[in-house]
Amino acid sequence: MIFGRAAEQARIDGLMAAATAGRGGALLLRGEAGIGKTRLLDHAAEAADGMRVLRGVGIESEAELPFAALHLLLHPYTDRVEALAGPQAAALRTAFGLEETPVRDRFLTGTATLSMLSELSGDGPLVCLLDDAQWFDQASSDALLFAARRLHAEPLVMIFAVRDGGAYPAPGIDELHLTALDGRSTAGLLAEHAGDLPALVRERIAAESGGNPLAVIELATTLAALQGNGRPAPPLPIGPLPAAGRVQDAFQAQIGGLPAATQLLLLLAAADGAAGLPVVLRAGALLGASAADLEPAERARLVTLSGEHVTFRHPLIRAAAYQAAPHTRRTEAHRALATVLTPQTLTPQTPAPAPGAGGARLSGVDAPRSGGVGASAQDADRRAWHLSAAATGPDEGVAAELELAARRAEHRGGSMAVTVALERAAQLSVDSAAKARRLIGAARAAYDAGLADRATELAAGAADLGGALSVAAEAMWIKAQVAYERTSPVAAAALALAGAELIAADEPDQAVPILTEAVWCARDAGAHDLVRRCAGVLAKLEPAPAVRPVVQGLIGYGHLCDGATAAAIGPMRELVAAARHGAVDGFVERLIAGFMGMLVADDEAATEVLEALVADLREQGAAGWLPYGLEPLAIALLLRGRFGSAEAAVEEAGGLARDIGQPTQVLALDSIAAWLAAVRGDEPRCRSVAEGVLEHADLHPTNAALAAWGLGLLDLAAGRPEEAASRLDGVCGGPAGHDVLIKAVPDHVEAAVRAGLTGAAVRHLAALVRWARHTDRPGAAALSHRCHALLADDQTAEHHYRTALHLHDQPPEGRYDGPAPGLSVGAYGEVSGVLHQRPPEGAYGAVSAGVCGEGGGGSYDRARTALVYGEWLRRNRRRSDARRWLAEALDGFERLGAPVWAARARTELAAVGDRRAEPSPAVHPLARLTAQELQVVRLAAGGLSNREIAVRLFLSPRTVGHHLYKAYPKLGVTKRTELTRLLG
Repeated sequence: MIFGRAAEQARIDGLMAAATAGRGGALLLRGEAGIGKTRLLDHAAEAADGMRVLRGVGIESEAELPFAALHLLLHPYTDRVEALAGPQAAALRTAFGLEETPVRDRFLTGTATLSMLSELSGDGPLVCLLDDAQWFDQASSDALLFAARRLHAEPLVMIFAVRDGGAYPAPGIDELHLTALDGRSTAGLLAEHAGDLPALVRERIAAESGGNPLAVIELATTLAALQGNGRPAPPLPIGPLPAAGRVQDAFQAQIGGLPAATQLLLLLAAADGAAGLPVVLRAGALLGASAADLEPAERARLVTLSGEHVTFRHPLIRAAAYQAAPHTRRTEAHRALATVLTPQTLTPQTPAPAPGAGGARLSGVDAPRSGGVGASAQDADRRAWHLSAAATGPDEGVAAELELAARRAEHRGGSMAVTVALERAAQLSVDSAAKARRLIGAARAAYDAGLADRATELAAGAADLGGALSVAAEAMWIKAQVAYERTSPVAAAALALAGAELIAADEPDQAVPILTEAVWCARDAGAHDLVRRCAGVLAKLEPAPAVRPVVQGLIGYGHLCDGATAAAIGPMRELVAAARHGAVDGFVERLIAGFMGMLVADDEAATEVLEALVADLREQGAAGWLPYGLEPLAIALLLRGRFGSAEAAVEEAGGLARDIGQPTQVLALDSIAAWLAAVRGDEPRCRSVAEGVLEHADLHPTNAALAAWGLGLLDLAAGRPEEAASRLDGVCGGPAGHDVLIKAVPDHVEAAVRAGLTGAAVRHLAALVRWARHTDRPGAAALSHRCHALLADDQTAEHHYRTALHLHDQPPEGRYDGPAPGLSVGAYGEVSGVLHQRPPEGAYGAVSAGVCGEGGGGSYDRARTALVYGEWLRRNRRRSDARRWLAEALDGFERLGAPVWAARARTELAAVGDRRAEPSPAVHPLARLTAQELQVVRLAAGGLSNREIAVRLFLSPRTVGHHLYKAYPKLGVTKRTELTRLLG
């Protein structure tokens, strides 16, 4: 019987019932030691009637060993790994030491864990019970929490139990905090375990235990045993000691009464939770103990012996056995354990590479250098840590072994383990240069593990040692990456630039990626002065041929920020072309290339480059990088009128960014979501999301500008031109001339003209004209013509409108040979016949471009032009002509899923006597789907299996099936093959 936990038991029972019905769930139990967390996990196991139960427990001494906890939980099922997709299967095999494939993204193992648990739950409902999770190694915790946050349609429950007093953040997981038992429950527990003790003693136990169930049981049991031996009950300790401390004191008293050899063996077992009985006994033999010396501990119920394992009855007993020993005795124990864990053959120790183009990362290491894989590699790691614990001063040999352990951990994707190992190796280093190198490696790994504060502290420590400028530059780069999240993009750009300037002359290969990231941060901050400074440093470098397109493209962007549009477009376009043909490596470099595609008015190329990047991230399982790739892709899709695909990208990226803790990225995605809500006419959502983004306008001005553009668009569509003009004036007056926000200028012109503010309407038009002229693309020229049509007199307006519509109809890569219109009305060139074939669609909207919610390149812009042209025709009493263009606009908006603009077109049609009914939902069945359902349906229609879709979207196959199950009735289909016909 469990006393005082009825509500908690009911919560667990509800999770079990939901899992049986096919709905997954996760719960975190938090409380002090002994408060009853393990007992509730036992209840869950007992309630799991007919369900498979997996149990794992964290062990403090294994916290530095990457994936130790995950291996403990899943190693009986390694034969099922082969059922997973290739990258995921490789990640789990590497995590378990079964192969040597490098894992480059720490979240790949999380997606593999989700798939593995889903695979196991295919046999029937599954329960994962994870005790003392605060002692899980970070890599295992990351993987298990990632899986727990993405349980949807799984017959799977995950329950974590963590102890108070330590940080174990688990955002997105429901939490129950266990408090002390009330008086009635404490009395019931005492009656069960101490009914024979005098009432006065029971009252004292109740008071001193603080309602902690373990304290009640252990204190009562101890006193009852002493009383049973005819000895008087000893006085209980008095003072502020917490309940767990009282229990640990009681355990230490028990251990202190055992023979010295028994205490030694308990110390050895406590010092290495992964050590089996043979290892403990071999180490004990070195110190004069034998197997028989364990019997007193077994009789005292402190440990149980089973097969080759030594198991402490409670973690507090383990802690008591270790902490009660003198420091010298603990040192001897660690040295003995290291001795018995010595590998048969040691590979020569090789130091990690000095910081280079990739910083002090260990990712250049292809394989572990000692210990091999599997159990031998784990033994090598444990040996290194025992040697570290036994070290009493600097020791280069031990530091080198820890560095090798860090290499193995990095190879497996355990960034936190890399951090801890390299930091300790630095502490043991004899040479200051080696210490700085190891500290900067620890800082880089800490940043990769999501530990921003620790990364900053370690980087500062490395820089303070002086020495190589490459270390100082890497330290500043790490600080810059932290500043991007913690301070602002402009602070990040300034730090990265300062670091690159230190090494630009002597280490150009290291300087280029730092400057590349600095430019990206400066762009996000709208800090064009910093972009120009970065471009100036890049212009002085002699880059390697492989990165020359990137360097030249960044220099071109510097020209754009300097107002020299003509000099900017060529090198930027060359970078886009190089990326399009696979000649650009590096995540940030490809990201910038895709973004520059939008800046040179080639949204088609931008989409292609970014879709290829996102596809590669999916193939690699790089969930941590995916939100950063999906953000500019969503903008490119938005600019092309593919709103459904853009929404799917934002929803997926936002869900991932929230799950893995990327708040700055969530903000950027929210700015896109606000714009999309505006074009959908969802005013409440647009305003609420935009307000959240605008709160951070000082730190993230480009995000704020995009959200403000959405608000201005909302006002314009709703017939509030004055408010729209005011809002959009601020947008266009910011970084518009050097960013995709240049496309907000036509909205500002239209709003100002409708508000009667003709003078204000031309305020930002010169920038758009200049951009259209030098980018030399029909879509950009069409926008310029539309603006001039709105400003022109009746004699010339129609020419602008018709020219704009003609340009909208050209393939995106067609060239506009004539000059873009100037601010005065004059002659206009024609569209040349040098047109290019449109490339195939990518992963987003691949099979449904042109269906509801999607449009080809420029379809939204074309509908907007058709609308204002139809309105102009109506005002000029040309009702028949107006009807044609207004009908085209209405059809375009309805097809795109832009109801607020469709309503405006419908109103204009009514004014010329053409009353159109509201569209039936049946006309556009895809509009009934959620963004994720739409994404899943498209991929399924493209021929992918549920398992293949799951890998791409970082979901489980069963969740994919659940989305299809919900989508089929909405679409009026009953099987997969019908999707292809519907969307084809």
